[in-house]
Amino acid sequence: MNVETMMNVQADYIVSQAKAGKRVDGRKLDEFRKIEIEKNLIPNAEGSCRVRMGKTDIIAGIKMSVGTPFSDKPNEGILISNAELAPMAAARFEPGRPSEDAVETARVIDRGIRESKAMDTEKLCIEKGEKVWIVNVDVQVMNHDGNLIDAGALGAAIALANAKIPAYDPETETIDIKNRKEKLPVKLKPIAVTIHKIGGKLVLDPTLEEEDVADVRLTVTTSDSGNVCALQKSGQGSFTAEEIEEAIAMSVARGKELRKLVE
Repeated sequence: MNVETMMNVQADYIVSQAKAGKRVDGRKLDEFRKIEIEKNLIPNAEGSCRVRMGKTDIIAGIKMSVGTPFSDKPNEGILISNAELAPMAAARFEPGRPSEDAVETARVIDRGIRESKAMDTEKLCIEKGEKVWIVNVDVQVMNHDGNLIDAGALGAAIALANAKIPAYDPETETIDIKNRKEKLPVKLKPIAVTIHKIGGKLVLDPTLEEEDVADVRLTVTTSDSGNVCALQKSGQGSFTAEEIEEAIAMSVARGKELRKLVE
């Protein structure tokens, strides 16, 4: 049996198991893998967090700088999110310019933070129209075994919640990263939960092998109150109206559990 045939057999098995309400690793369809959290592990970052979901491993870091605000928001700070999918994390990732997967991962994480109004950006203003804090959220994938968006979003939420603003001297325009006291003005904890459709069933926290056989996915980001603040669909398949309602309910329920890890 050649490699391609073996892969097809494995894919068919994963789909058949999902249709029967089962998974290869024995989990329930709506069950996450074991999650491990390590906070503030990068001294040079204003905030950081390492998240392991099964074998998926990411590090989220917060780095701040001072810059000019956008002209239409002169009294608000700026949020910028990036995701790095390097070859060391998976053979399918290539060096060079950010891939479509990297761009999408960053955008979904960014939209969840932004649309939830997680940060009070007006409190990041130093001098209206002149100087504001720029908050960079960087997600580095260390190992890819599925569900990067949820792992990255959780890591970003925890890193933001624990980040502290470095001291800034407006006269010399210097930042002292060794002097961090005031926490970022984070008000909410947006949590992304991505629902994949495999064999007609809705599945949470897929492994990479499960992701590869999914027809479609829907990322639902909710705020602390359980309100939906962002949606992102990917893939060629589709969801029925009933499946979307079920996916949202799944996100709200799991979001409450994952949000406890942020605190």
